[in-house]
Amino acid sequence: MSKKEKILNRLKSNPRDFSYQEAKTLLGLLGFYEFNKGRTSGSRVSFVHSDNKLEIKLHKPHPSNILKPYQIESILEVIKRLEEMK
Repeated sequence: MSKKEKILNRLKSNPRDFSYQEAKTLLGLLGFYEFNKGRTSGSRVSFVHSDNKLEIKLHKPHPSNILKPYQIESILEVIKRLEEMK
């Protein structure tokens, strides 16, 4: 099982401790790149797919690094759409 499959399976199990770094790694492996508007964007970050321009908008969690359930749902929705497009 590849690293991408392991992280994706973990995400699909709706864990309570899924970190921003894990999400960033998974999205990178799926073809997304991180985009923020420089110093003025604060904790707002977009992940844009390099081929079809699908976009995920998140706030970096702080002070902890753990994503909130609605953020995990948002990521799963976009990954589902990406899989449907293939």
